[in-house]
Amino acid sequence: MNKSTFSRYLILFTVILAVAAIAAFFIYRRHTTSDTECLAFSEPVDEAALTAAALEEIKSNPFSDLSVPTYLTKVEDLYFIVDCYHNQVIYHDNLTDPLWQWSVMTDEINRGHTLASDGIVYLIDDTENNRILIFEKRDGRFLHTQTFSDIGNRPHYIVYDEKTNTFYAWSSMSGEMYLFRHDSGDTRVYLAGIRKIDELDNVYVRSFTIQDDVIYFVSGNSSIIKAKLNTFKILDTWPVPDTMAGMIQLTPIQDYFYITVSTDMTGNQDYATIIRTRNLSGLMSGEYEDVYGNFIGGGTPYYMTYVDNAWYLTEHRLSGHSVWRFQVTDNKITDVEAVY
Repeated sequence: MNKSTFSRYLILFTVILAVAAIAAFFIYRRHTTSDTECLAFSEPVDEAALTAAALEEIKSNPFSDLSVPTYLTKVEDLYFIVDCYHNQVIYHDNLTDPLWQWSVMTDEINRGHTLASDGIVYLIDDTENNRILIFEKRDGRFLHTQTFSDIGNRPHYIVYDEKTNTFYAWSSMSGEMYLFRHDSGDTRVYLAGIRKIDELDNVYVRSFTIQDDVIYFVSGNSSIIKAKLNTFKILDTWPVPDTMAGMIQLTPIQDYFYITVSTDMTGNQDYATIIRTRNLSGLMSGEYEDVYGNFIGGGTPYYMTYVDNAWYLTEHRLSGHSVWRFQVTDNKITDVEAVY
């Protein structure tokens, strides 16, 4: 074999090795993403911008009140409130200090609604900008490190499901669910899939509820939908009265489904309330009770969350009653108190 022939074989062998390595990488990626493809990676924030942000002083909350708070949660030792109409997310280590002592995680959002975290990355919906912002905690401060743009139509609600290691982000006007993940040991977030409920396209749906292997949607078309979590195949649909058409959230608590309601079919907030029922199929026939009186009433109740062995409710339209804490013991609502 002459030198020229040997060189050609060497080049061919090198190319084959490179192709095999690339193929092995994608096979590995496929097996480590729980049978889902990587549809897209997040857009990383420029390193220069990150460096500059890390040097800035952490902002204090400039407001002494909340303007349409939508969500309260806790990650590790910090509480977070999504202050929707103030276009910010704030955080603090307790719920007793005044709001002006809280710190600003971000004010880069326009009418954001929720925050979800797996303790490593923090996802926030930037509703009116159709974005998902991703934050990481570095050296005791939160930095916006990644972004997903063009996420449906008004992304409105994000939940991290530990069982599937997946962030579920709901596009409130397109009937689409965006599934986000990141690999172990890697904070880079990728879009793992998009699922859709065709019946909810162009219907305002503010939230969803994951319970075991099913998912519930309370929709603006006067119905509640139950679907399989892994396929989004609809399993059941229950109609609701027009007076509770503008439902916000469904929350199973002990033997009841609790449903927060913003408006009736016409958008009238005078119908805002909280109801509960043991049987979703009985809503149309009046098999439910109104429990909003436990929280004074007269406002607009929004999302409920369970934090530190207590339930929390965000609410707007009532000054001084923006965040409630309460217990449910033997199906009785007790220990109701306004936190902020």
